[in-house]
Amino acid sequence: MSQIPDWISISRKEIEETILGLSEEGHSPSEIGTILRDRYGVPNVKETIGKNILEILEDHDSSPDIPGELMNLIRKAVKLRTHLDQHGSDVRSQRALDTLESRIHRLTKYYKREGRLPSDWRYDPEEAALLVRG
Repeated sequence: MSQIPDWISISRKEIEETILGLSEEGHSPSEIGTILRDRYGVPNVKETIGKNILEILEDHDSSPDIPGELMNLIRKAVKLRTHLDQHGSDVRSQRALDTLESRIHRLTKYYKREGRLPSDWRYDPEEAALLVRG
């Protein structure tokens, strides 16, 4: 286990409890890391506790269903689709959507292979719009 720096006034257990509390409030792991750094002065959770934020959430069955990187790409695709509904002749945005959805499909294959997504999960633009808004 790593050593907590002297200038951090919060214990390992309090850091874990804070992570779980922030997760319950709906914050993503990356947002939790930023909050811990800015509010609590924890420079790096992995160096302080010995586990990263996602591992801590997985230990307590609180990890997000969809990885953050994939969710950000899905949000971007939903915004682009909304734009294209209003501006159908925007060829540049259509190309951007095609490449973005290609990245989503490649990342989905990776996360399925790594076991972070169920093997039957698939990207569907209509469901993605509900997922982002819901």
